[in-house]
Amino acid sequence: PEIGDLLKVVFVPDYNVSVAELLIPASELSQHISTAGMEASGTSNMKFAMNGCILIGTLDGANVEIRQEVGEDNFFLFGAEAHEIAGLRTERAMGKFVPDPRFEEVKDFVRTGVFGSCNYDELLGSLEGNEGFGRADYFLVGKDFPSYVECQEKVDKAYQEQRRWTNMSIMNTAGSYKFSSDRTIHEYAKDIWNIEPILLP
Repeated sequence: PEIGDLLKVVFVPDYNVSVAELLIPASELSQHISTAGMEASGTSNMKFAMNGCILIGTLDGANVEIRQEVGEDNFFLFGAEAHEIAGLRTERAMGKFVPDPRFEEVKDFVRTGVFGSCNYDELLGSLEGNEGFGRADYFLVGKDFPSYVECQEKVDKAYQEQRRWTNMSIMNTAGSYKFSSDRTIHEYAKDIWNIEPILLP
């Protein structure tokens, strides 16, 4: 009730390409938040950027290239980098990780049942402890949480500056040329298949 007129969370059933054709062009901010080094590099982030949507994400998968192409100032970056992940997991196993108080507060809030009378023990348990299967926060959500919160504050500030946000949106579209199928096919033909295009009359 406190935020009902400010924030809506909607689950879209049977999400598919036809639905994406409607949702993606209407989006202003899209989150691509996999743990660095864990994403197989999907293409939805490219589709959002091509349509002028600004991304918030980690340096993972195609996010790395998108950020390079659209410019660092036009991408909201947070989280640990891929080369840090193994060391962070080792620190966790050694009991050296100190969770951010805000992260603990969020977990406690979920436990109150405010989101429904589900049993959240397995989910929250996966974020706790220092070792063991299904525990110890393998994806480092707790580690990335403070950085994510700070990044969202930057998003809020940028969104209030309409000219800046519009410029970022335009730069995302303009910088996305590298991900077009035309460039990709031309490059494959030239560098991999060693064939020349045939011009049709």
